[in-house]
Amino acid sequence: MRTDIEIAQQATLKPISEIAGNLHLTETDWEPYGHTKAKLSDDLLKKLENRPNGKVILVTSINPTPAGEGKSTVTVGLGQALNRIGKKAIIALREPSLGPVMGMKGGAAGGGYSQVLPMEDINLHFTGDLHAITSANNALSAMIDNHIHRGNVLNIDPRRIEWKRVMDMNDRALREIVVGLGGPLKGVPREDGFTITVASEIMAILCLATSLEDLKKRISQIVIGYTYDESPVTVKDLKVEGALTLLLKDAIKPNLVQTTENTPAIIHGGPFANIAHGCNSIMATRTAAKLGEYVVTEAGFGADLGAEKFLDIKTRAGNIDTDAVVIVATVRALKMHGGVNKDNLTEENVEALKTGIENLNKHIETIEYFGLPYVVAINKFPTDTKDEINFIKSWCESRGIEVALTDVWAQGGEGGLELAEKIVKKAQSSDRNFKYVYELEDALETKIRKVAQTVYGADDIELSSKVKKQLNFYELQGWGKLPICMAKTQYSLSDDPTLIGRPKGFTVSIRELRIAVGAGFIVVLTGDMMTMPGLPKKPAALNMDVTEDGRILGLF
Repeated sequence: MRTDIEIAQQATLKPISEIAGNLHLTETDWEPYGHTKAKLSDDLLKKLENRPNGKVILVTSINPTPAGEGKSTVTVGLGQALNRIGKKAIIALREPSLGPVMGMKGGAAGGGYSQVLPMEDINLHFTGDLHAITSANNALSAMIDNHIHRGNVLNIDPRRIEWKRVMDMNDRALREIVVGLGGPLKGVPREDGFTITVASEIMAILCLATSLEDLKKRISQIVIGYTYDESPVTVKDLKVEGALTLLLKDAIKPNLVQTTENTPAIIHGGPFANIAHGCNSIMATRTAAKLGEYVVTEAGFGADLGAEKFLDIKTRAGNIDTDAVVIVATVRALKMHGGVNKDNLTEENVEALKTGIENLNKHIETIEYFGLPYVVAINKFPTDTKDEINFIKSWCESRGIEVALTDVWAQGGEGGLELAEKIVKKAQSSDRNFKYVYELEDALETKIRKVAQTVYGADDIELSSKVKKQLNFYELQGWGKLPICMAKTQYSLSDDPTLIGRPKGFTVSIRELRIAVGAGFIVVLTGDMMTMPGLPKKPAALNMDVTEDGRILGLF
C-alpha cells in the first residue's frame, strides 16, 4: 500500500494558471507562487460581491482518537465527488502547522487519493503565511518591551502584559520564560512565555478579517495588557497597527491549489480548534462561495469544538449561511470510544461499537440543536468488517439518519459519490432552522454554561476565583457581548481527555479567560489546556528526510 506522500508525488498536477482559468479568473485576480500555487487578490471578493453564493457544506466529526477519523480526507474526497456528479465544487481548508506535522497529529492535507497538492509544500512552509503571522506577533512583543525600556509613556504594568511571543512549533520549554535579564541595556525583566503561532490572536484576526482595512482595524484593537491602574492598553495606543498590517499584506491573500483530481482548493489560515476557533479564513470561504456552486469546508476536531465555533463565531463574523453538515465517523474510532485498546482495533468488535456510538450520537444532537440538515459519513478503513459497517448503518437508518459509506482515501472522488448525492439533497432541502447556542446579549457566564451543557453534555460549570474576577472586569470593560471561544481537550466531550465515549455527570472547570478584542471573542480555558503543545516521545520528525535530488521522504 502506497503512502500519502508516494501517492502525492505520483499525481499529475495541472499548471495553476489552468486551475485559475477554470474558475474564470483574470490575470489580475491572482498571482503565481511557483508553478502549482497562487495567491488570490485581496480585492477579488469586492469584484465578486454581486455574485450569488454557492452552498456551504461544513465537515465535522466525532471526538478524535489515535485511530484516526480522516475529516480532511473526507472534505477533499467530497469536493472531488461533487465535481464528478456535475457540481462545480471548491474546497476550503486550513493551512497545517509545523507543530503537529513534526509532532504527532500529522498534516492537514487529506490523505490517499483525496489530498490537496503539492502536499509537501502545504505541510511545510507553503506560501509563508504562518511565518508572516509569527513575525507580526513577535514584532508586537518587541515593540511592547521597547516601549517599556524607553520610558513607558503609556504606564504599562510589566506584570499585566497579556501578549505572548509565538513560534510555529511544539516547544513546551518556552511556555514560561523571563525576558530582559542582563542589566539595564537588555530591557526590563518580566515574566513572558510562548504560545504556538496558530493560537496567536493575529492568526484568529487574519481568519476573521473581511478585508485588508478590516485587518488593520482589528489589529489596532488588540489588548496587549494593562496599565498600573488596570486600564487596557491596545496596539492603537502603541501606534504600530500599520507596521503589523504591512507584515501581513501578502498573508491576507488566500492561497489557490488543487487536489489529486485537480479540483480547486483554497487554503488559508490555520487556527487550532482546541485552543482557538479552528476554521479557515472568512475571505477564503466567501471567495470559494462566490466562485463555486458548492463549498466544502471543515472545522477542526469534533463538533464540540470546530463546528460549534464555526457556527457560533465564524458565521456571525462573516455572515455565512451553512447549508448542510457532514459528520465523519470511523469504525476504528468508535471502537476506541467503546473502550477498545488501539492495539486491538483490527479485531471485529460490534459490542464496543454499541457503546462507542454514543459519542457519535452526541455530536448528531449538537448539529440537530443548531437546526442544520446533515449526513453521517462512515470513513472506511481496510480493517472494517461488514458486520461493523452494517451496525453503524442500521443504527443510523433506524433513527431516520442519512448515512453514507465513503472510501475516498482509496478511491478518491469515486469513493464519495453516495455522500455527494445525499449531501446535495440535504443542502437543497428546506429542512433548515438554524439557531445559535447562545445570544450575544447573554452574560458571559451564561454563554459558557450554555456551550458546556448543550454541546458537551455537562451538568454544569465550575469557575475558578480568577475567572469570577475576570468575568466582572470584562463586563465592566464592555466586552460582555463578545462570543466565546472555548479552549478544551479535543479527545473528550468533557474537559478531561481520559473521559472518552459519551461521559455523563461531569462538570467543566473554567480556569482562566483571555481577551481577544481584535479577533472579536473571549478565549475560555478549561481543565489543563495549554496554548503551547509539547512534542511526543517519538516525534514524526524522526521519520523525515530529504534526498540529494530534493525528494522528501517520510512525510506521512
